[in-house]
Formats: sequence, C-alpha cells, structure tokens
Amino acid sequence: MTHRIQNFEALAGSHERRDALSIAEAGLAAIDVGAALARALRIEGDDLLLQEKRYPLAERRIFFIGVGKCANAAAQAVERIFGDRLEGGIAFDVSPLEGTPLRKVEAYVGSHPLPTEANVQAAKRIAAFLTGRSEADLVITLISGGGSTLLCLPPASMTCTDETALWNELTARGATIQDINTVRKHISLLRGGGLAAAAYPAEIVSLIVSDVPGNDLGFIASGPTVPDTTSAADAEAILARYGIAPAANLELLETPKEPRYFERVTNTLFLTNEDALAAMQHEAERREYRCEVVDDRYAGEAREVGHAVVEKLRDAPAKTVLLYAGESTVTLVPLETRTPGVLAGSTPASLTGRGEQYGKGGRNQEMALAALNELREGELILPFASDGRDNTDCAGAIGDDVTRAHVFAHNLSIEEYLDAHKAYDFFAATGDSIVTGYTGSNVSDLIIAMKK
Repeated sequence: MTHRIQNFEALAGSHERRDALSIAEAGLAAIDVGAALARALRIEGDDLLLQEKRYPLAERRIFFIGVGKCANAAAQAVERIFGDRLEGGIAFDVSPLEGTPLRKVEAYVGSHPLPTEANVQAAKRIAAFLTGRSEADLVITLISGGGSTLLCLPPASMTCTDETALWNELTARGATIQDINTVRKHISLLRGGGLAAAAYPAEIVSLIVSDVPGNDLGFIASGPTVPDTTSAADAEAILARYGIAPAANLELLETPKEPRYFERVTNTLFLTNEDALAAMQHEAERREYRCEVVDDRYAGEAREVGHAVVEKLRDAPAKTVLLYAGESTVTLVPLETRTPGVLAGSTPASLTGRGEQYGKGGRNQEMALAALNELREGELILPFASDGRDNTDCAGAIGDDVTRAHVFAHNLSIEEYLDAHKAYDFFAATGDSIVTGYTGSNVSDLIIAMKK
C-alpha cells in the first residue's frame, strides 16, 4: 500500500499511532486537488459541468490560470480533463512541478512567504497572458493559499522589496491575515479582483481552495477574482493603526470596483478544511472511535492551542478522537530577555529576526512539543500542515507515550528545545516527525487528538 505519509510504517509503532496516521491520511486524500478536480469537472458533449451548472465549450478557446500551492497539481488535472480543448495556460506555484510534465500550461515557481523579483516577473506574465482575451473565451482559474505572495505586481514606484518591508512590519506588530491582505490588495495590480479585470471580458470560472479560517473568498490569496470590499483608505488606516509610517514611494492602488469586471465571473469555494475534517471524522468512526470536530478555525499561540487541546482530551472518555483545523502562531522572544516562567509569545518579534539562537521551528511541531509534557498515558496528539510544509521539510509531529520513550532514550530536555523553538531538531532526534513531502494542497493546519 502506498502511503501519503512517507514514514508511515516507521511511525506506526502502536495500534493508536496506526489509527491516528490513517485518520490523517484520510484528510489528505479528501483535499487532493487533482482528484477533486476530476470529480468536480465533467465534460458532457460540448458542455462543461460544474456543480450542476453548464458552460458551453463549442467554438470557445479555453485557458487555465493556477496560482498558489495547488497550482501545479491543478494544471496537471486540467490538462487531463480538457485534453486538446485546452488552448494554454499558466501554473504559478511555490514549488517546482513534479510528476507528469505539462504540455500546454507554462509552469513558474515563485517564493513564499516573501516575494522576490521572480514573483513579479511571473505575475507580469500572467497579466500579459490574460490581456486581449475575448468575450467568447473561457478562463478556468484555481486560486489557493500562497497566491497573495506570488501575485506581487506593484505599481511603478514600488518593488517587491518594499512589499517585504511592509510585510515584516505588519507581522512584527501582530497584524491579522485580513489586515495584511487588505494592505497587499492595494499594492498589486492582480490582487483584490485585479486578475478578473485583467481577463475581462472573458468568462471566468474560479475554483478557490481555502486556507483562511472562515473561508472569506476576498481574503484567500487576496481575492484575485473576487470583487474587493476594501479601499485604499482602509489600507492606509491599517498602517496608521499599527504605527507604520508609509515610505515615500508607497502607492496604495484602488482595486477594480466596476461591476462589469465581475458580471461573468463565477467564484466557487472548491476545497476547505471542512472537507478534510469530514473525511477524518468518517475514518475515525470507521475505526470505532467516538469523534468530535471541535473547531474549524482555531488560532493563537501554538503552545497555548496545544494546551487547550490536551485539556479537552483529558476530560474525554476512552476511545475518543478530537479534530481541529486552523492556524496557530509562534511568536519569538529573544532568549536573553525572556523572564523565567513566562511563555515565549509574550513579546512580538519578527520572524525575519530569528538569529542563530533559534532552531528550525514549525508551529505544528512546536504545538506537539508543548503538549508532550502534559499528555497522560494513552493520550496522543498529531498536529500537521495540510501542505506538508510546517516551515520545514516536515508536515508536523506526533506526541504520545512512544515519543516520551524516545525522549528518555535520547536524554532530551523538552523545556530546553521548546524555549529555543527547536521543535524540528527535537523531533528529528526522536524520530517522531511527520513527513509527507509537498502535498500540492493547502486548507490550513489540522490536529488529531486521541485517547486510547
């Protein structure tokens, strides 16, 4: 059997571990973008069927634009589905294309979470590719997490370096993803409905994979095909609220507001963490666990989320699985300023200022490490990133009795590794990291908590 978790058999040292890993794989299978597209897009004669709506294909040119962490997987699926009907397209992903080579779709790789000139050049190529499309043309888009950073197409007065500086300042001050993306919408020509405007007057079918809690279409990848409800004045107010003085060359653009740009755009919420949670719940119940989906939009410091999960698990009956989805944070505190007994996270610090005092992190691995000391016998936690990249080449980690045995065998200090944010190094030493490779999907982070 081929596993989505590459080190499944190495990790499956107990019955409970095998169950937890199988539940995680069920979630990953449910958000497989290629398989989901094959299920959702059907061609009947000269019509495309999507959610019971028909789109005529006869005598039309069909194009594809994929942006974000799911772009390559979507491009491969779209080429299979449409075959020779597909005229061409662009896939702009954060990772190189793997597997089947693309025949008609151009593949570009950009940086994430901070933009580089490669992002700007690929975004320019997308804008040029869409320019001049006719009313008869049909553009299929797949928008996914990571798309905000990729679609960096600033006005002439700015560069990608200016956007990086803004991102650093906003994150250092604890700005929400909604606030960050509001600002980013107004410093790019393709965000905030800009991609739809670039493709006008072509018809657009936009399939959106959500990595944003609450699934607000306007904030997933900064809503490139969605009418924007924010203004340049809103972006200016956000900078003022966080005490950020605008640089002299900052130019806040107004996003496209004319209704005509969106009259022939169909935005469809295509995959969300709810799809993963439903599949995981089904697999847990199939394995005869009592299963509860506790939260589909958790947030907060990773170690505090881990603590809350363990507290709820402690009160649960035997043979229980608790499921969560969302996104935590890890706030760094310089070691020399940390007060004994005070958790890291009490003082904001920019992720770009890690310094050598910090090891490789990953919010899911940090959560598992923080929870490890609190777990009781027979309890397990498995937090993991649905895209397979927990700020490292690991997706997450597993914490349970087996992990504690590994900690004892290697004479490791949980507190020392946690204080230094070295969860990656910790689990690399114990052998309890979750390795999936890049999944080609992204619907937020997921947590499995289990009681024997």
